[in-house]
Amino acid sequence: MPRFLHTADWQVGRQYASFAPDDAVAMAEARISVIERIANLAAEEAVDAVLVAGDVFDAQMVSDRTIRRLFNAMAAYTGPWILISGNHDAALAESVWTRAQRLEAVPANAHLALTAEVMEFGDAGFAILPAPLTQRHTMSDLTEWFDHAETTDGLLRIGLAHGSVQGILAEDENATNPISPERYQSAKLDFLALGDWHGTKQINPRTWYSGTPEQDRFKGNDPGNVLMVQIPEVGAEPQVEIRSIGQHPWIQMKERLAVSSDLEQLIARIEGQPEQAVVELRLEGEISLLGKQQLERALSVAEARFRSLGYDLSGLSLQPTEDDIAALHADGYVGDVIAELRDQQEGEGGEVARDAMAILASILLEKQAQGGDA
Repeated sequence: MPRFLHTADWQVGRQYASFAPDDAVAMAEARISVIERIANLAAEEAVDAVLVAGDVFDAQMVSDRTIRRLFNAMAAYTGPWILISGNHDAALAESVWTRAQRLEAVPANAHLALTAEVMEFGDAGFAILPAPLTQRHTMSDLTEWFDHAETTDGLLRIGLAHGSVQGILAEDENATNPISPERYQSAKLDFLALGDWHGTKQINPRTWYSGTPEQDRFKGNDPGNVLMVQIPEVGAEPQVEIRSIGQHPWIQMKERLAVSSDLEQLIARIEGQPEQAVVELRLEGEISLLGKQQLERALSVAEARFRSLGYDLSGLSLQPTEDDIAALHADGYVGDVIAELRDQQEGEGGEVARDAMAILASILLEKQAQGGDA
């Protein structure tokens, strides 16, 4: 009963230039460490092979060190790894793959399926029909040759490809790297392991995208998984189990604040997010001065707990309450300034007024804490 681990879209070497340097380094490193976890899982489960459906590397020009580290990360699993090229790492005449081979970085158990030809693993009971990309974009279905490929009787027929299933993921009829949704039928495949779509998705019982094992964008399409695939015998329906393996979930939060209880609930939701998450927060609505102080304290705590926290508070209007002003002892001239800044938020230069009011409130609170007069 052959068992496979299906994964794709490692995109090792990806850069995260829009993040703070320490976060960018950690997230790039996570793309190596997730391969180590995949290798450990494959070894623990004693699978017959690991199928890697393209975009192993993020680009052709990754460093030699990155190439070596990727293959080193696979060491814990000594069974066959079967890897194809995708659109990011297409098998060009001169490519990241030819460089890896020149470096002698590819271990003997890593099978680079860079040409369209059957690879049989008779002792393990399966044959691989690969459709590697040999250029970044193609308008033809590179899996078409599967229909006529001959394999030894009694071996499972496993397709391995990278692209967009027509009519399901690619609405544009001119979409690149198309794959027929009927390929599993026309080619009599027992399973078709796909890459390119970064979330886990079942197309039909025999056709699956594993998604990227380490999430890399804010898109709720179930990333961060690998697939454990078991096929009892030729012609039997695959048994597919989704295994979560990612380290950094990416979470977008967009909230509107209107009353004080909204802020309390927001802080509770922030505190409830998993550690090491990559969080993007956008807030709109109204908040009091003291409420903003409370929010800033909560965000400071969250920044230390999350892998990365980005937030946009520009949609929040500061609305000091009478309690705010009383608590700040902002009477007389200072009270008048706060009132004027509150009014200016709604007009041109509102962001400057909002920032000025927050700074003024911070100064007043600091003076209070030090026992000084406002």
